[in-house]
Amino acid sequence: MAMARPSPYRPRAVAFDVLETLMRLTPLASRFEEIGQPAAAAHPWFLRVQRDCMALALSGDTADFLRAARQALRVESGRSVSEEGITHVLEGIPALPAYDDALPAVRRLREAGLRVGCLTVGDAAVTRTFLERNGLAPHIDHVVTAAEAGGWKPAPVLYHAAAERLGTSPAGTAVVAVHAWDCHGAARAGCVTGWCARLEGEHSDMFAPPHVRGEDLTEVAERLLALPAAPPGS
Repeated sequence: MAMARPSPYRPRAVAFDVLETLMRLTPLASRFEEIGQPAAAAHPWFLRVQRDCMALALSGDTADFLRAARQALRVESGRSVSEEGITHVLEGIPALPAYDDALPAVRRLREAGLRVGCLTVGDAAVTRTFLERNGLAPHIDHVVTAAEAGGWKPAPVLYHAAAERLGTSPAGTAVVAVHAWDCHGAARAGCVTGWCARLEGEHSDMFAPPHVRGEDLTEVAERLLALPAAPPGS
């Protein structure tokens, strides 16, 4: 296992993962029920989207989140759902709520003078609509997507693209996520990492340990801010 970069400094910018970190996906299950699918189908559908997009990226092709999401729902439903039904589910994504800790965390970081962005495998327009609906947009400087960066998480190119858009180096950028594998990818790319335990509960020792961890995003934000300042000129 590759270890995280030791002795991290307080970042100058923070990039938040969106899906399951800022965005609460579970309410989308009601849309599955509205098209005659079990609510429990939402979870394997999302995992299939992630797997298919990773497979495309690993083979050198471009992954499109919404196209993959549509195809995954066809497969998970046994092709029993109409295209209109699939559209109904996907139209629910930008209307999904943020977690309660999302706004306090991003606002705290911005008030502390850090640049804040989103690094997501999701669709750019969908992500921006979600941010606007949940009052997060005024606190977000940039949205960086996998499609824009030309890769897929956890490829280093995504984390480097986020750092570049946020105007700093990977070492000056923290990536915050509820997925240990995402934090692992960020650490391997040279970023500071903040892992939130809300989803997984316990951090897997298969992955590089995060630089900071917390039970919620606000705790992660405070612990990032508590890191020592970088020496002048670093």
